[in-house]
Parts: sequence; C-alpha cells; structure tokens
Amino acid sequence: MPAFLLRSIYTVDGISGLTRDGGSKRAEVVRKMVEEAGGRMLSMHFAFADDDTYVLCDLPDHRTAAALAMRIGAAGGLRSRVTPLLTPAEVDEATRTPTDYSAPGD
Repeated sequence: MPAFLLRSIYTVDGISGLTRDGGSKRAEVVRKMVEEAGGRMLSMHFAFADDDTYVLCDLPDHRTAAALAMRIGAAGGLRSRVTPLLTPAEVDEATRTPTDYSAPGD
C-alpha cells in the first residue's frame, strides 16, 4: 500500500477539543478513521513545529487519501495536508523512467 504523511494544524476550536479529550483519544479517532478507509496508521505524533500533528499511514490509494483529507477538513477543528511518500525503490524506478524536459530558455 502507498504511504502518506498527514500533517495538521489545529484551529482554536480544535485546540479546545484536544485539551478536553487528550492526545490518546485523538490518536484512536485517527486510527479508526484510517482503518475504516482500508488503511493502517503506522504512527501519530504531536509536535511544537509548523504542524501540530504528523500521522504516517498506509492507504489503498490517492483517492482514499483525498477522501480522508476532505473528511477531516469538513469536520472542522484543524487544517490538514496530505503528502504522498515514496520508498527508496520507487525513487530508483523514477530515476530510470525516461522523460523529455528542457529548462526554460533552453
């Protein structure tokens, strides 16, 4: 299954809910959502960085990742971004894929 990184930033309302519920409950909510979509949550971390949460998960496909991002956004409480991740082997394949490109001005 393809891997994805879900990064989120809490809104004021989201932080209020997190304060009431705690991090463990949030992690279980996210795990359940990912599993119900046919995926597997590998890890979830809270951070003091540009993003408040980082969720690493395997999902069936890009469509599923988009569906989760839309579901999260529609619920409110946080803004999320989805980043598709590549394995080293997939990068190897990409470097061997023939492409035709020239830089602007060439």
